[in-house]
Amino acid sequence: MTELVVRRLLIDLDQPVDRHWCGGDAFLTAWFNALSMSFPIGEQFFIDSVRAGFKALPPEQQAPLRDEVQGFVGQEATHRRIHGLFNAQIEKHGLTNHWEPRARRRLARMDGADVRHGVAITAANEHFTALFAEWMLAHPTLLDGCEPRLKTLWLWHSAEEAEHKSTAFDIYRALGGSHAWRLRWMRRVTVFFLGDALRQTVSNLRADGTLWRWSTWRSAARHLLGRDGLLRTSYAPWKRYFRRDFHPTQQHSDLSERWLEANAQVFVRVGSST
Repeated sequence: MTELVVRRLLIDLDQPVDRHWCGGDAFLTAWFNALSMSFPIGEQFFIDSVRAGFKALPPEQQAPLRDEVQGFVGQEATHRRIHGLFNAQIEKHGLTNHWEPRARRRLARMDGADVRHGVAITAANEHFTALFAEWMLAHPTLLDGCEPRLKTLWLWHSAEEAEHKSTAFDIYRALGGSHAWRLRWMRRVTVFFLGDALRQTVSNLRADGTLWRWSTWRSAARHLLGRDGLLRTSYAPWKRYFRRDFHPTQQHSDLSERWLEANAQVFVRVGSST
């Protein structure tokens, strides 16, 4: 069981966000904007799936997971709310969120399905976000050119994703979810997640008028596929998810704990609740 603390981030997102807020880098800005566009609907689905999976467990299995599930719900609800505020600011730049309606149509097909499918989808997505979070926390200088509140936003979110990466996985296992279906959903989530992220990034760049700039493509190659690039360095830990003996805690570092401890002044603890 993991103790999950719900935190309220002390930043003001009522103020406008610069068009190229990520250090003036058009690609990184468009990429992070795309990811943020997926969070409100995604986080709500994760909350609903974990709650449904938890409620499907017998009381004796619920007891040791109760506090962790409450913390998971609280953290994800906070992420959903604050990225909703962020998204409202970047929409003023003329960006259209195409990812959310696609995801909404896809998730509508899950109505009435076995709760284990929703939990497996959540576990797969949480593995992705944990890998991305670890990469962000290992490369904090990537955001050095951002205004402080936005750097804080992304590193705080990364730290909390690393904290709760095991919750959905543990519930899926407690529900008796099969190894085969866990792998099937990871394959599907991989295609949908990366496909949607790249499509939305291209859409953002096109709307911004920076899609065909050489600097945009150079930044994309360096940050996604370069020696320390996100996709390149994440492949091996992504692949470990397919091992029968895999558990998210096998991919642990102290980066999340260190960031939260060093930046305790930017948030307040508000407890956890469903």
